[in-house]
Amino acid sequence: MKTSTTILAASTATAVLAGPTQQLVPRASSTGSATVPTVTVKGNAFYAGQDRFYIRGVDYQPGGSSQVSDPIADESGCNRDIPEFQKLGINTVRVYTVDNTANHDACMSALAKAGIYLALDVNTPKYSLNRAEPKQSYNDVYLQNIFATIDAFAKYSNTLLFFSGNEVINSDNTTAAAPYVKAVTRDMKQYIGSQNYRAIPVGYSAADVDSNRYEMATYMNCGTDDERSDFFAFNDYSWCDPSSFQQSGWSAKVQQYSNYSIPLFLSEYGCITNGRQFQEVASLYGTQMTNVYSGGLVYEYSQEGNGYGLVTINGNSVSEDKDFSALQTAYKNTPNPSGNGGATSNGAPASCPAQSSTWDVSNDDLPAIPAPAEKFMTQGAGKGQGLGGSGSQDAGTGSTGTATAGSGAVTATAANKGTSSSGSAAAGMTVPSMSLASLVPVAVVFFSTLAGAALL
Repeated sequence: MKTSTTILAASTATAVLAGPTQQLVPRASSTGSATVPTVTVKGNAFYAGQDRFYIRGVDYQPGGSSQVSDPIADESGCNRDIPEFQKLGINTVRVYTVDNTANHDACMSALAKAGIYLALDVNTPKYSLNRAEPKQSYNDVYLQNIFATIDAFAKYSNTLLFFSGNEVINSDNTTAAAPYVKAVTRDMKQYIGSQNYRAIPVGYSAADVDSNRYEMATYMNCGTDDERSDFFAFNDYSWCDPSSFQQSGWSAKVQQYSNYSIPLFLSEYGCITNGRQFQEVASLYGTQMTNVYSGGLVYEYSQEGNGYGLVTINGNSVSEDKDFSALQTAYKNTPNPSGNGGATSNGAPASCPAQSSTWDVSNDDLPAIPAPAEKFMTQGAGKGQGLGGSGSQDAGTGSTGTATAGSGAVTATAANKGTSSSGSAAAGMTVPSMSLASLVPVAVVFFSTLAGAALL
């Protein structure tokens, strides 16, 4: 997030019926009257139903880091901006900060009606990993709050994905924080599974740092399944118009990531050095890249004093800047490829990177989840801290050991939890099948009752 202040971020009723045929199923994902197909991961791509899903979006945080607020709780702001999203032709917005105690039904429903998904960072400035003190800031107080954010958004069908962190590693000497970023990703995946939510993808957004970006990508995709990210994203401002697929270096990156086995996309892009024509859009959504990349998010929607905005917001009015029409035209002129765009479904996990002068991680060990946080898996996180609270970086209990491989797998699920959905929970419930033998006692009672009634 290119702002003057960098955020330090790592950044439904379930029926319980007796009988051996009972199966746990994902809880309902609903936005009331408006829903969209949920997006899943298959191989190195996203899919909405059977169709390949490419992220065409913008980063959306009106006010920037200087005005910490939740745009998805601002119904009037959503009503102001969603028509502009539709004019651009986007299907995704990324939001960096939300209030996990606020109501998001109105905005999420309005976004869903417009066919727009949310890519959400779960961290806030007060509740995040500190890259300078990752061990201390990885604690139960922090995990409780980000789990509460998952609770607040898991119910919406247009929650596309969660970012476990944003630019936590921004230099060679901060790579020692990588195991804690990966542990948070593991914990979030386990929490989602333990709460019996649908499998909402979890991954990381890396900084635009050439010296260790690929190491971080392979690190997040190595190890056991419970440890591996569902996707990997990075911020890339290397294509500065006028440029080309080769001149920008993007062709070399496609080659470098050609065997990457999980979805890869740009969490920020749009260099402003020479003005923006968004020439990169034609490559990003063309077949020269779609076998490896799944689209990206342009930085950023609104002007926040840094020159990257597409529009200028003044109260309830919006003025489109020249970059808005340039992006609108680029999207309009670049349809998605037909079919699956060259995606693969049978890739292998990466090998963990070796320690080096630019990668300060010596082995594959991850910290164990802090002991007081283990209860959240079955009991739930409870109420979040919103945008207030005293913060987590110097609070709580940290990890006291090393995790064993596979310890992040879901081993138990929360039972008898009430729905948090704003729509019907029936869509997320499956009635167990009943065998003929299980029906016999019911039939006996039924016919005995009828016979008794006939004698009266």
